[in-house]
Amino acid sequence: MIFTNDELNLMCIYDTGTRTGLIEALSTMREQLEADETELLQMTDSAIKKLRAMSDEDYEAMELFPDFNEEDIDAE
Repeated sequence: MIFTNDELNLMCIYDTGTRTGLIEALSTMREQLEADETELLQMTDSAIKKLRAMSDEDYEAMELFPDFNEEDIDAE
């Protein structure tokens, strides 16, 4: 399963340590989004869809660490 960098970063933020927990956390967050947050909504839906399609074993093999590059950090 190939996740985008943005999806991986989102998953890092909401990671609970289990695939099903992460799906639940993302689903809960999704309910709080405003109508104009379409990009985040689409990214969340895509990540949830991919997480549902993978096994717990595949999820556990993933390394969920934020992938922020120095340019992002320097811009802050």
